[in-house]
Amino acid sequence: MAIMSLWDEILSQPRVLGAFLEDRWHEVVSVADWISTKSFSYVVMAARGSSDNAARYAQYLWGAHNHLNVALAAPSLYTLFHSPPGLEDALVVGISQSGESPDLLAVLESGNAQGRPTLAITNNPDSPMATLADCHLDLAAGPELAVAATKTYTSQLLAIAALSAAMAGDDGLTTLLRKVPVAVNQILDDAELIRPAVLALRDQTRCVVIGRGYNHATAFEWALKIAELSYLVAQPFSAADFRHGPMALVEPGLVVLAVATDGPLFEDLADLLRVVRRNGARVVAISDRDDCPADALVRLPQGLPEWTTPIPATVAAQVFTYQLTVARNDDPDRPRHLHKVTKTI
Repeated sequence: MAIMSLWDEILSQPRVLGAFLEDRWHEVVSVADWISTKSFSYVVMAARGSSDNAARYAQYLWGAHNHLNVALAAPSLYTLFHSPPGLEDALVVGISQSGESPDLLAVLESGNAQGRPTLAITNNPDSPMATLADCHLDLAAGPELAVAATKTYTSQLLAIAALSAAMAGDDGLTTLLRKVPVAVNQILDDAELIRPAVLALRDQTRCVVIGRGYNHATAFEWALKIAELSYLVAQPFSAADFRHGPMALVEPGLVVLAVATDGPLFEDLADLLRVVRRNGARVVAISDRDDCPADALVRLPQGLPEWTTPIPATVAAQVFTYQLTVARNDDPDRPRHLHKVTKTI
């Protein structure tokens, strides 16, 4: 079997996302129907790494569309501290590409022991997490052989969005989701247009990454990819939190990466970017707004509702980071010290 490179995995995403919507929709509806039969008032999500960022997306999307409070579990409470919190009235959701990490399994085990409904979202229907949970949603993204997560992460985002639409019973949301693979394909067709933007960061050792709302998750995922592939210290922040202290980091030469999409948060984020530019920072922004204040703009297709933009924005961030890694003469297919499956306790 031919070994797929990270770039191959990135390029596969329009197909993978489209196939999920076509082939797995019945399973999404089935899971949403199962959820509707359960009594709970909030959601606890157990995740690590990129999957943690997918859970951040669920915090905003399931909150906005489904009126659910979503909390992120602290898995070490269940393992190293041996003091699992009470999960009364919770739906417990494990989200993991491999479904193998012992600390995440411990959260679901505690949910089962406390009589709470448990859902697993993984890319392996035979994984320990899928077997442990009451219900499983298969990402069906196919084997991901590159170390850095790409298609499994965007598939997680799509699964979360699809579940949201199905739980809401809103066919209009489903129709909007079907525009996402087309937008992702457009970004990949225009990948060379992103290359000039990486020059701002090529010779740097650190940066900050800012997002808010639905794209709070994208800022964290972009920062993670830059750290694991390009070896920069990349610190992610909510745009609101950045004003509370981290603004002191801004100085001439600092590179600020931002995800600023059209919506109710855009003007606040744009105002922050104007401030950091006045104080000497260089801004690279992923945006669907031509008026986004930035020194370099990575353009997203226009016309998508804001809640869907984390998927194409993440793909744009992947392309940016891949090109940055190559420009820095590092190997994106062999990130140092990392393995495909990481098992934490």
